[in-house]
Amino acid sequence: MVGAHACAEIARDMGLGAVAGGLTWERSVIDPLPGPRTLAELRGARILNEAVAVAGPQTTGPNGVRFAESRLAELTGEDVLLVDPHPSPATVGGSLAAAARELGCDHLVLLDVGGDVLGHGDEPGLSSPLADAVLLAASATADLPVTLAVWGAGCDGELTPAEVSERISEVWAAGGSLGTLALTGEQAERLERVVEAVPTEASAMALRCARGATGATTIRRGRRQVELTPLGGLFFLLDCEAAMRSAARLAEAVRDARGLREANAILTRMGVSTELDYELGLVAR
Repeated sequence: MVGAHACAEIARDMGLGAVAGGLTWERSVIDPLPGPRTLAELRGARILNEAVAVAGPQTTGPNGVRFAESRLAELTGEDVLLVDPHPSPATVGGSLAAAARELGCDHLVLLDVGGDVLGHGDEPGLSSPLADAVLLAASATADLPVTLAVWGAGCDGELTPAEVSERISEVWAAGGSLGTLALTGEQAERLERVVEAVPTEASAMALRCARGATGATTIRRGRRQVELTPLGGLFFLLDCEAAMRSAARLAEAVRDARGLREANAILTRMGVSTELDYELGLVAR
């Protein structure tokens, strides 16, 4: 959510309008129920269609869990979207495009913090590929221009900066480069306020990279190591189709899935562990 907001702020400073959003899936330390929440489980949200709702400061899930999007809506006073990844990628893509039009937007940016959206599936640190794969696959049915953005290379402690660099090179070799962006000093200062208010670790690391920090640190209570580099401060803009026919093999694999559970089963058969597997395992234990 913080990464999406950062990208939206860059757009606004270019004179464009922008609406930021994120998924109905919080980390287990915030929402102990496994998987993302369905739109039917939301309280205090305005449902737009099958997969997209508008969140306000009071929007919650079961047990009163507040979403990062709710906190951002409270901080900024702006509409913030919540996207439910349970439906098929095709439905999610169509729903995103419909919501964009309803809100006066003509371009979608699918932003990933860390770069694991470009994972092949066999990287040792890869641990949350499912939601990324579903959302990138959704770009195929969104009848608006769609850009994939990767910010904070390696900052989620999954793929390393070197691995993300290799995957971006694959997309570029497939003709998928759409340029790069970076935060100005003023934008980085404004984002500090958001990082303080909205729980995040990966985006906080990306912001540190954007402010010149380098070296090794840890996130996830010390379970994940992050290498801070200048690469982590950049937004790499990529063509979605080029990404799926090159590095983003997992998104291509789930393109025709009929829903999140089927997409998860596809990745499981490929030998890929997912964030849903991890959360279900926590509950089982």
